[in-house]
Amino acid sequence: MGASPITNSLSMAERFDPISVDGAVLSVSGLGIEVSDRLAVLEMNARVEIETAAGGLLCEVAGIQDKAALVLPFGAIDGVRRGARVRFFKNSGAVLPSHAWLGRVVNGLGQPIDGKGPLAQGNTYRSLRASPPSAPQRARLGPAVDFGVKALNAFVPVRTGQRMGIFSASGVGKSVLLGMIARNTDCDISVIALIGERGREVRDFIEDHLGPEGLARAIVVVATSDEPAMMRREAGFLALTLSEHFREEGAHVLCLMDSLTRIAMAQREIGLAAGEPPATKGYTPSVFSTLPALVERAGPGSDPAPGAGAPGYITGIFSVLVEGDDHDEPIADAARAILDGHIVLDRRIAETGRFPAVNILRSISRAMSGALSSDDAMLAAEARKSAAAYDDMHELIRIGAYRDGANAEVDRAIAMRPELEKFLSQAIDERVSIAESFIALRAILKKDSEQ
Repeated sequence: MGASPITNSLSMAERFDPISVDGAVLSVSGLGIEVSDRLAVLEMNARVEIETAAGGLLCEVAGIQDKAALVLPFGAIDGVRRGARVRFFKNSGAVLPSHAWLGRVVNGLGQPIDGKGPLAQGNTYRSLRASPPSAPQRARLGPAVDFGVKALNAFVPVRTGQRMGIFSASGVGKSVLLGMIARNTDCDISVIALIGERGREVRDFIEDHLGPEGLARAIVVVATSDEPAMMRREAGFLALTLSEHFREEGAHVLCLMDSLTRIAMAQREIGLAAGEPPATKGYTPSVFSTLPALVERAGPGSDPAPGAGAPGYITGIFSVLVEGDDHDEPIADAARAILDGHIVLDRRIAETGRFPAVNILRSISRAMSGALSSDDAMLAAEARKSAAAYDDMHELIRIGAYRDGANAEVDRAIAMRPELEKFLSQAIDERVSIAESFIALRAILKKDSEQ
């Protein structure tokens, strides 16, 4: 069985208390700081604090050598000097989440950054490096999730506890779609991680895309692009830790992470600083072990004991920033392999003015068969077939080389195209339920069959 939260607060507190062992800074090079460890006390991922003139600089152990360790900082290394005192800790990070965190914005260490005062702490320590539940004991996926977005509800349906990727190049509407999902999805709690974002966009996302109603049931974890790689990676771990906390209380948690690519980039920086060899596009081997370790923590929780109630779920939506519109680049390829489906946003569609720019022919949900009724699945398949027929003949239609009557299926696709495009477009502040989505889709197909 996977690692469960330790409920004995006393023993957990003892584990996370600092111990009275100190070291000293030996050297500073690039992102890495070498500290002495003559007593062999330090462990991988343990925390240390380096004394500076401005206070303490929190770091994490990224490598261990003979009588020394390489640590990477969570903040700026300004003021770190050779010989500075280093205080060692036993822990690899822990938080005390509670429902009082809802509506708050925190950094990658779980510290409030929204100016609303300190966070009320819970009663149970949660390690940021938790393991996922045991695979054989995990609950099955739940019913379909209502995203409130027609294109997703009809063509890329997601079940409770599923893990999906939104694959998109920059500037194609990824963040806006994530905001719609966060605001409209039928769930108990949202945990939203904005990792590597431009600082200006964070407040825009919270106020414009998420809104007061969405923020009230959400915790937003922020690590902007200017923050150190350790802080950006830690924000991803914290988001999953908070999601796990509420899942174990039986809640349905929507975990939105924007983006998985920037966590990979942060881990690449960390790996290179720790001396890992670069591989494909400079990504180090640890990148491709960190991603599944992170994603696997989402999903259904363990089956509860008989009579103990329903299991909790984490429905994960992870955005993947596709570099140069290349959907076969290493991180996109690795993410597709570990996710339960992918939603592809297409730049060509966005350039036509249709939003959300979901390419329904390239998007797929691996749990679609269990998310839709047989009638709804047939409707979606029929509409997708029509879209595929139009796409195959698109170039001939565009230049006027296709003649009406040459192919009955293509003729039908051309006739249906305007209504289907209208169906796939949706205003940012509009919410359309699953039932309403299929009523509208059924009307389009019925109208076409009558013509």
